[in-house]
Amino acid sequence: MSFGDYIRQRREEKREEDRDYSLRKVAASVGIEPSYLSKIERGEQPPPSEETILALAKELDEDPDVLLALAGKVSKELQAIIRKRPQLFAHLIRQLKNMPDYAVLRLVREVRDGNW
Repeated sequence: MSFGDYIRQRREEKREEDRDYSLRKVAASVGIEPSYLSKIERGEQPPPSEETILALAKELDEDPDVLLALAGKVSKELQAIIRKRPQLFAHLIRQLKNMPDYAVLRLVREVRDGNW
């Protein structure tokens, strides 16, 4: 699913809950023009800036990292973390790419809880 498709689907789901939840309302809340949001949703414009994606995530109650990933972007925060130890994180990500979700989550919990 493309970034625009995902945004449109999520916005329409929220509109089912609240009929006043229009494209115009979302655009205004995020600080962009409705025509621009419409073009993003239709795939006529590439995904917007990180700042706009973060605002969309907040407005749509979505995980910002998921929206950034759908847009083919990585947050500035994560980029800064990776830049501190690029070889280590590149190796880690390559090792994790084929692991099932449950194994990755278990590893994260173990590291977070200090059980290593």
